[in-house]
Amino acid sequence: MFNFKDIYINNWFSVVGPLEKNSKLKNYDIAMSDYYFNESTVEKAEIKMQNVVLNYLTKSKTPNIIVGGDLSNQIVTTNMALKDRNIPYLGLYSACATSGESLITLASLIDSKKISEGICITSSHNLNAEKEFRFPIEYGAPKPMRSTFTVTGAIGLYLSKTKSNIKIVNGTIGCVIDSYVKDVYNMGGVMALSAADTLIRHLNLTKTKIEDYDLVVTGDLGLVGEKIFREILKQKNTKLKNYVDAGTLIYNNIKYSGGSGPVTLPLVFFNNIVHNKKYKKIIYIATGSLHSPVLVNQKNTIPAISHALTIEVERWQLYIHFYFVALFV
Repeated sequence: MFNFKDIYINNWFSVVGPLEKNSKLKNYDIAMSDYYFNESTVEKAEIKMQNVVLNYLTKSKTPNIIVGGDLSNQIVTTNMALKDRNIPYLGLYSACATSGESLITLASLIDSKKISEGICITSSHNLNAEKEFRFPIEYGAPKPMRSTFTVTGAIGLYLSKTKSNIKIVNGTIGCVIDSYVKDVYNMGGVMALSAADTLIRHLNLTKTKIEDYDLVVTGDLGLVGEKIFREILKQKNTKLKNYVDAGTLIYNNIKYSGGSGPVTLPLVFFNNIVHNKKYKKIIYIATGSLHSPVLVNQKNTIPAISHALTIEVERWQLYIHFYFVALFV
């Protein structure tokens, strides 16, 4: 577990896809009208999504480092977005838990005083993910109700020691947990055990109780995984009161279990949750399924990992911040 001293999230910017434009997300910055974003391929569209985010966050200053990744093979989307920027970069991959890994890594680097500021970035694209991990959508392969729908979007977060309304207090790196699930469609079932393990580990290491927090939010367990997650914690005598799953929350009406992808949690957290005055002290649990098509086709079980952070929000500063942003936009 890592305790951080005066690490703040100063700014963020997000791009969302066409379905996410009409979702429950409230405060995104740019919405794509289609999955191609005026590019010739969906792969180029995802690279452009990240470039739009980075262009905004670096327009007034250059960070010391950029950390992050995506779902594509060799995290090529993020690599391509950064190839002409001449900014030091750490490419990270924890599948859909990448935002948690990135925040802990960057916060640790800033806390060590080796660097003063940096950007975390992640993205996912529905058509890219379906092509890589399941079947191209052109095949028309049916998906069961227990499956989740990969969220299309990109988000970047600017971190430094400059005081702001959102503070990263500490972080817990998760362990790889075997879910004993072999079903590639049941991502909630794959990740629920990992999410519960990391939450309990985080509470034990920080010597806190679930009642000490205004909210626990998981990444993308969906309806199926959320139910399993609650049941596991119940068996471990940990009763969840204020809890939401970003994957369950993001869409209005969708026939699947919910949304998934590394961008799901940060999109919901920074475009919805931080604006809710009820939540001041929050546990942020990014969840990831660590599978590959090869191992799935070999009938292996699918491991998972989850990373947790404690994030505190100062409400009065938040409202002042958005008041002045509104004045100058």
